[in-house]
Amino acid sequence: MKLLDKIPFRTAIIMTIFLGLAPFVPEPHIWQKLKMLVAGDLTQPLDMFDMLFHMAPGLILLAKIYRHKTGADQSEG
Repeated sequence: MKLLDKIPFRTAIIMTIFLGLAPFVPEPHIWQKLKMLVAGDLTQPLDMFDMLFHMAPGLILLAKIYRHKTGADQSEG
């Protein structure tokens, strides 16, 4: 978890915004992939990898927020 703690919050937020929403036109890529998932059209391995790639910064940010709120990032020395 030390690697997660080394990533600054600012970097995680910027990566989440830009990678999660890129490309911005015609619609955010992650939104397109989530719609495909709900519709059952997310069947290609490349599409699944692409969705996880665009979601990764958001998952890192959520993990950092959770560790910060629970104090886990302070307890390790």
